[in-house]
Amino acid sequence: MSNNLLTVAYIAASALFILSLGGLSNQETARRGNLFGIAGMAIAFIATALSTQVTGYTTLVAAIVPGAIIGSILAARVAMTSMPELVAMLHSFVGLAAVLVGFANYLQPESGLTGAEATIHELEIFIGIFIGAVTFTGSIIAFGKLRGLIGSKPLLLPARHLLNIAMLGGSIFLGWQFMTAGDASGQEAYPTNLLTVENGLQPLLIMTGIACVLGVHLVMAIGGADMPVVISMLNSYSGWAAAAAGFMLSNDVLIITGALVGSSGAILSYIMCAAMNRSFISVILGGFGEGSGKASSGEKKSYGEATTTTVEETVELLNDAKSVVIVPGYGMAVAQAQHMVSDVTKILRKRGKEVRFGIHPVAGRMPGHMNVLLAEANVPYDIVLEMEEINDDFSDTDVVLVVGANDTVNPSALDDPDSPIAGMPVMEVWNAQNVVVMKRSLGIGYAGVDNPLFYNDNTLMLLGDAKTNVSAILGELSAKELVAA
Repeated sequence: MSNNLLTVAYIAASALFILSLGGLSNQETARRGNLFGIAGMAIAFIATALSTQVTGYTTLVAAIVPGAIIGSILAARVAMTSMPELVAMLHSFVGLAAVLVGFANYLQPESGLTGAEATIHELEIFIGIFIGAVTFTGSIIAFGKLRGLIGSKPLLLPARHLLNIAMLGGSIFLGWQFMTAGDASGQEAYPTNLLTVENGLQPLLIMTGIACVLGVHLVMAIGGADMPVVISMLNSYSGWAAAAAGFMLSNDVLIITGALVGSSGAILSYIMCAAMNRSFISVILGGFGEGSGKASSGEKKSYGEATTTTVEETVELLNDAKSVVIVPGYGMAVAQAQHMVSDVTKILRKRGKEVRFGIHPVAGRMPGHMNVLLAEANVPYDIVLEMEEINDDFSDTDVVLVVGANDTVNPSALDDPDSPIAGMPVMEVWNAQNVVVMKRSLGIGYAGVDNPLFYNDNTLMLLGDAKTNVSAILGELSAKELVAA
């Protein structure tokens, strides 16, 4: 494929990627956005494979075919509840790829670059490896927290911010050593002999180790309830790592794609931070999970006695209600109860009741998790509202049905300044006339904080598996539907 045709293919792929992001910004066009993204990636991949720069097709096929098979199997088998973990792991692959590409570029025997071009290329290598290493280890820690392999509580080391600054400063100093390694041997900045490579490789390896530790420390300092923002931020990091790899490989479409992913991930993280009343800079510096109150210890406070209820009483409340708001959480995803929740919604709406869904920005384990689940269950888009759209309506709501949510409906975020989630806007469901909370138990949520909502006078706890309880509610409503018919 000629260079002109390759450029045209890259422009077409980049346009499709932009259209993909535009489509993914709205639920109704998300499917089309996915198709644009797939088409763009297919064009970019085929064009790159057919370019004059690629000659080792045997090696290419040997690497791509197993990867495609493994990726297809994982994508088909991973449940929506495990999708955040898969996304975190894929981010780590992008970071590792950037690190490997950087070292391969530095160690290649012939570069053909001299003077300023060689200096710029070395800078691209150093920055690309740094971003990739932080993304790699940070994503692995995020995977461990989401998977439950690592505790969800933030690791708050003494003077942790000074530690981060020290590691960043050390990396900058090593960068200076790396950039001047060629000068020390009397050669050009870019490695042209073994002595120059050895002089520059040592600071590069040390920086990589420091960046890996920095990635671990940044994410370990973030609490479990804030992991959706972490996933979004790591998505941004992986985009910038891909862009850095694109600069190192002189690949335009990789640069454009990485910049799109990096900027969109950063914008999404900023929006989520604003919605949670958190500092965007604090996220980047790993201080997002900070909390010092007694609640952070995970100890339960005494709020009184919780009032339990039954499926029959819940159905009676729903039958008597004129307006119902359903607030889903990660528990609904784990129980895979979204389809039954959708069926309950259809019956209630058929009876003339106003039924809507309230979605918290960080409901689930990654941005948009609940929206995807509800779309999968064919819940109409127009009744799925964001937190700021529905919070003021709870006071006029007869029944709020909380399905598996905990931290996102916790009033201590507003009432307890010592809470680890203090200041985070939440769904103010307690303002409704009646609240029915469906949970397995009265245990603490992912953030490790007890929820005083469970003990309010207008709250009823329907304990047990969400899928079992929703199925029973659906059965009761369906039976009454048949009687009425």
